[in-house]
Amino acid sequence: MVTVINVESLTKLTSEAFYQLCLGNPDISMERSNQGELIIMSPVGGESGNREANLIGSVIIWNLKSKLGFVFSSSTIFNLPNGGDRSPDVSWVKKEKWENLTEEEKRKFPPICPDFIIELRSETDRLKPLQAKMEEYLNSGLQLGWLINPQDREVEIYQPEKPVKIMKMPCFLSGEDILPDFELKINF
Repeated sequence: MVTVINVESLTKLTSEAFYQLCLGNPDISMERSNQGELIIMSPVGGESGNREANLIGSVIIWNLKSKLGFVFSSSTIFNLPNGGDRSPDVSWVKKEKWENLTEEEKRKFPPICPDFIIELRSETDRLKPLQAKMEEYLNSGLQLGWLINPQDREVEIYQPEKPVKIMKMPCFLSGEDILPDFELKINF
C-alpha cells in the first residue's frame, strides 16, 4: 500500500528537504512526486520481493556481459529533471550518463532519469498511480520502461513519443536499442 501525504500546507517539500527527510528516517521508504507530495511506500511481501530480485538479477547478468551501464535497486532514489524524487523497482543508466555526474551527485540522489526502468505492481499497488509514475519517468527522459502487472497478467511498455504498448503474459520483452540483445520472458 502507498500512502500519499500532502505537506504543502506546512512547507514546500523541495528535493533537498526531501533528501534530508530521508537521511533522518532511513527505515522508511519514501518518494516525492513532481507536485511535492510525500509518498510513503509500504514493504512488499515475499512473492513480490522474489520477483523483483529476479528482475534485477536478469538486468545485472546482461549488464555484466555488455558493460554498457549501471544497474540500481529499488532503494535508489533519482532526482528526476521534472522535479520528482522516484525509486523504480529496477533501473539502468547508460555508462556515459552516470560517469558525467560529479562524485557528490552520485552519493546523493542522482539528478538524472534512468534510461531503462521496471516497475513491478505488488498486491497492494493501485494501477493508476503506477501508470502516472511511468508517465513522470517518460517526461523526465526515460527511454524504455516496463510496468509489469501480474494481477492483470499484462506488461505495459513505455517509450518516448509512442503509445503505451500492452502485452499479455506470458510474453518475451526486448531491451530494443536501449539494452541491446536483452530479452526477458515474463510469466508471473
